[in-house]
Amino acid sequence: MPTKRPRKSPRDRGASILLYTSATLVLISFALAIALSYAGSRQDGAEPRPGANDSRESAARPAPADAATDDGGRAPGPAMTDTGPAIAPHRPERADRPAPRSKGVLVFVIDDAGHNEWQIEPFLSLPGPVTIAVLPGLPHTANVAAMVKAAGKELILHQPMEALGGLDPGPGAIRADMDDETIRDVIRGNLAQVPGAVGVNNHMGSRATSDVRVMSTVLDETAANGLYFLDSLTAGDSVVHSVASLMRQSAWERSVFLDNTPDRASILNYVAEGTKIAEKRGYAVMIGHVWSSELAQTLADLYPQLLEQGFSLSTISKIMMDDDDDEDTGY
Repeated sequence: MPTKRPRKSPRDRGASILLYTSATLVLISFALAIALSYAGSRQDGAEPRPGANDSRESAARPAPADAATDDGGRAPGPAMTDTGPAIAPHRPERADRPAPRSKGVLVFVIDDAGHNEWQIEPFLSLPGPVTIAVLPGLPHTANVAAMVKAAGKELILHQPMEALGGLDPGPGAIRADMDDETIRDVIRGNLAQVPGAVGVNNHMGSRATSDVRVMSTVLDETAANGLYFLDSLTAGDSVVHSVASLMRQSAWERSVFLDNTPDRASILNYVAEGTKIAEKRGYAVMIGHVWSSELAQTLADLYPQLLEQGFSLSTISKIMMDDDDDEDTGY
């Protein structure tokens, strides 16, 4: 016969009911507390804990570039003030700031420096960039070269070269009948007199610049010294550009002479001609001379107007450096 279970007494049944009821109330209270906490966090604007996919996306999304992070790697909230959260100042991004567009670059080169010091002083006081070409072998060559460097202007060697018609280019000249090694020695000796020079341009030289062999040697020597060459274009049959192209070197050319007629009205016309060239080509090299009595003051007066018109002033070496930077960055 199966064994009969003993029947619980009314007292025992009452205790069991009380135990079950208490446990149920505890569970209901716990669930209610969780629900209230979740609803409060949503109302305060906090997001629920992300799932696995959200976590990967959040980790892959970087914090703003100008937001500092605390030790936990989270961007801190805004600083507080007495009246509430501080408002961060607006920092316009690069796209918000359109880059000013230049109408062209103007390069001013002043030749024939070295005869004295007083002629060069007004040009060293010009507010913008300017290049000074100093002749070798003169009494004031070294002092003028030092003055140019001290003023922060660009210094180049004004290399005398043989001219047509028997004109004397002065000391330290390169002649067409010189052999290659002599030409190199002349250039090296002249450069030693203007330490810090970054380029070379020709003084006279209508015969020398039309000689392929001579200019091949000159361009090779200047390139070996890390210098640029500027052709003053004193002759229409100059071979500098073609020789430089064959040697795969860059050579620069004068665009305008500023003082063929050295009065102020003529200088203004020459500068205007140079600005038109700069607008078409992107730059213009304008050459003047230290002996032009009106030139320095005219350039000083024109400087703010040229900037207002959208032109920028520079030097050949700066243009070359900017071109190299663009090539390096792929722009």
